[in-house]
Amino acid sequence: MSTTTYAVSGMSCAHCKATLTKVIGELDGVTEVRVDLASGQVTVTSAAEPDDALIAEVVDEAGYELTGRAG
Repeated sequence: MSTTTYAVSGMSCAHCKATLTKVIGELDGVTEVRVDLASGQVTVTSAAEPDDALIAEVVDEAGYELTGRAG
């Protein structure tokens, strides 16, 4: 299992949280998505190392911006 935290801008409400949880959670290999609105971070747990470009793409398509991996 791999757990990666990303910084995502544009999230502000429960709808944002639900949308990102759904679109990232539908990706192959993703087993858990945790969205923290206060910190602007999304933590993704997956079976293997996640594809950052693919995650950035679905986040962008949902109307948000993945700004990189969180430190």
